[in-house]
Formats: sequence, structure tokens, C-alpha cells
Amino acid sequence: MSPAEPFPPALDTLEAVAGYLADAFDAGDPDTMTQALARVARAPGLAHLAAAAGLPRELLAASMNRGEMGLDTLLAIMKVIDQNSQDDFSPDS
Repeated sequence: MSPAEPFPPALDTLEAVAGYLADAFDAGDPDTMTQALARVARAPGLAHLAAAAGLPRELLAASMNRGEMGLDTLLAIMKVIDQNSQDDFSPDS
């Protein structure tokens, strides 16, 4: 399910959160990205994203809810998304 759809997927794992945010980035729409960040900020999987990015959960949640974050935070999130998508890559597919 894409970030633009009204009911997001269960965002309770790092993989689900990373995939959801990757879809939002790929959409290329700032409103879609802001909405996706806010949904992830309230999701159970936020703790996994924060741990993987090396960021305090509360700080990450606040930044995502505002839709505003520093470049360091954004790059840490993007690195986790990139690593997750590389983990999912299969040369046989």
C-alpha cells in the first residue's frame, strides 16, 4: 500500500517502515512525504527505525510529526531505507 492511500500498512517492523518511506520518497510529492513521516512517527515500527538510524526515538518522532528535520536526521533515515532495500535485493529476481 502506498503512502497516498488512506489506510497505511501495519508499520510495525523496520522493513515495513523503510518500504513505506521509500515509496513516499519515490512518489516525489512533498505532501505525500510529510504525511508518511507523520504516520511513521506514530507507528510501532518507529522504535526500530530510530535504533537503526542511531537516533533517540522521541527526537525522531517529534521531527517526523513536524515534517521538519535536520539534514543529519534525514540522511540517517535515508541510509536505513537504502540498507533495507539492498537487503531485499535478490540478483535472481
